[in-house]
Amino acid sequence: MRERHPLALAAGIAGAVFVSFGTMGAVAFAPDTDGNIQAVRTVETLQQGATPDLAPQSFIQQETVRSRDTLAALLERLRVSDARALLAQSRSADVAQFVRRLRAGKTLTVWSDADGKLLRLALPASEEARRIVLERDAGGSFALREEDVPLEVRWVRRSGEIRSSLFAATDDADVPDAVASKLADAFGSDVDFHRDLRRGDHFSVLYEVVHDDLGRPLRTGRLLAAELENGGRRLSALYYDNGDGHGAYYDAMGTPLKRAFLRSPLEFSRVTSGFAMRMHPILHTWRAHKGVDYGAPAGTPVRATGDAKVEFAGRQGGYGNVVILRHSSRYETYYAHLSGFAAGVRTGARIEQGAVLGYVGSTGWATGPHLHYEVRVNGEHQDPQQLQRYAAVEPAKPDRKEFERSVAPMRAQLASIRKFALGGIE
Repeated sequence: MRERHPLALAAGIAGAVFVSFGTMGAVAFAPDTDGNIQAVRTVETLQQGATPDLAPQSFIQQETVRSRDTLAALLERLRVSDARALLAQSRSADVAQFVRRLRAGKTLTVWSDADGKLLRLALPASEEARRIVLERDAGGSFALREEDVPLEVRWVRRSGEIRSSLFAATDDADVPDAVASKLADAFGSDVDFHRDLRRGDHFSVLYEVVHDDLGRPLRTGRLLAAELENGGRRLSALYYDNGDGHGAYYDAMGTPLKRAFLRSPLEFSRVTSGFAMRMHPILHTWRAHKGVDYGAPAGTPVRATGDAKVEFAGRQGGYGNVVILRHSSRYETYYAHLSGFAAGVRTGARIEQGAVLGYVGSTGWATGPHLHYEVRVNGEHQDPQQLQRYAAVEPAKPDRKEFERSVAPMRAQLASIRKFALGGIE
């Protein structure tokens, strides 16, 4: 694929903020809703900051290196008019070394003037923010060097209405999987994304994307802010770093979102049964189902819902492979039917919230792959969905003035997303 554009338009803009906005359709909806609904999508693009005054006669072209490509073939596809000037120096050490780096799949970038005169070529180095450059000097010779690639962080925003599933929504809105995971993690103590969402709920995200100086996205960065309107309540997640380098998410009042327990031990899976009576699939008798079953593909990672000590990790009757965590003198959580255990998970080990304990399986009394999750308080079974109420804590808050100053730009972006979503859906 070849791209050609003026350098003045393609160069990175230091300090500029790029904001794109689109609605996502959906996250998994609750059992009392139906799911034959199409996703809705709208897009708005904004650009802030001034374009630098660069030579308008300079151009950049890019071409993907193919298998068995030669430098001559690449320059021909790029229609470089004075390719001979470079090819004549093909035996020089610098040019030869550059040619050896022409591997299939890499992107060759070429700078030329309006007359097609070749100015310089570049290939990505092994490090993300470095590149290998072959540059023409005033005498016409090409010299090899390695240089830093200026990186630019841009803000991207998305918003959507819950219609179908989180997977479909993020795919439809071009939201990276990493951002979708961070969205669920940010609200993980307040929302079980498998059970709590309803059709008609809305959500918004503001996140970073790191670009090179040619405007190409390299990777996603932090999730800066998110908002979820769920069942009549509006939840906010604002990223704040108090200066110690360990940022966290806070609500609109500056209260940390991280609680003693996560609402779910799995990310983005399907709940097959709730806290209710059910027919046991193997014993075929009605019995209290003292927990929640999460249907998920075999091998799906299972995470600890809170900081704890491993009380037991092994095989135990109908539970099959099970991990039992003790979170304090009062609280225990059970993770059953696992196919296996994660490295380091053994009796007596200390486990942090969110750490992988094992993987979804069908060991013990299970007819198919799923996770059985239980909560016990003082030895008594309790509804896992109510665990936050049992284990309520009063978290520390940051300095209010500093917090408000830091999150103000993110608040403004969320407000703008909300305003557009109300008036911009086609």
